[in-house]
Amino acid sequence: MLSKRIIPCLDVRNGRLTKGVRFEGNVDIGDPVETARMYYEQGADEIVFYDITASHEGRGIFLDVVERVAEQIFIPFSVGGGISTVADMRAALMAGAEKVSVNSGAVKNPDIISEGAAAFGAQCVVLGMDVKQVEKSEAIPSGYEVVIHGGRKYMGMDAIEWAKTAEALGAGEICLNSIDADGTKDGYELTLTRMVSEAVSIPVIASGGAGSPEHMYDALTEGKASAALIASIVHYGEYTIPQIKKYINDRGCKMRMVW
Repeated sequence: MLSKRIIPCLDVRNGRLTKGVRFEGNVDIGDPVETARMYYEQGADEIVFYDITASHEGRGIFLDVVERVAEQIFIPFSVGGGISTVADMRAALMAGAEKVSVNSGAVKNPDIISEGAAAFGAQCVVLGMDVKQVEKSEAIPSGYEVVIHGGRKYMGMDAIEWAKTAEALGAGEICLNSIDADGTKDGYELTLTRMVSEAVSIPVIASGGAGSPEHMYDALTEGKASAALIASIVHYGEYTIPQIKKYINDRGCKMRMVW
């Protein structure tokens, strides 16, 4: 049985670590480089870095921050935000990332997924998905719609169908974020997580809503996710990564234990 993963997420705005609720009310909470180093030392399996305003502002990712984080950690490191071309992917990988996450850029130009997979390998290409629950319709039969530009623009695309399309194009992993649950600490959107996990054969990272180790356990078991993304509960010191991993591992869901 493959170990499940716990992945801290660093949302970065103007070079600083930030956090909001449902993509709103973001506040400055520290230095992303120092925070990444702390999570690495605690035993995080990976780190995810998102430049959360890059796409909306029509600019590239802050590569200097990527470089400084990469110098401090020695675990897989995924970056996203403002990546819309293969050249952007290459720049992020050259700055020290192991994976690149494409979200808004992939919705606008799906070929970036296949082009990136051909250039760097599918294992380097992560599809980031920001999803909102809506009324079911002919266009959105699952009731979950893809939203881009940091939750600002609804695309009329069904989330389940987009996940399957991205896998067919060559994405090696999906990071699935529920806008409804994001930052609430009320638990992951398990229905959405399970639907996407069952629709594709590539790993799915559950994102949005972690408030306790139990929530992560639920996402990894009931939600069938391969990994759980966390932010608020570790950023604000409510739990440490060792505490989270021990809780999940003790309940029979295999974790990579490093201490």
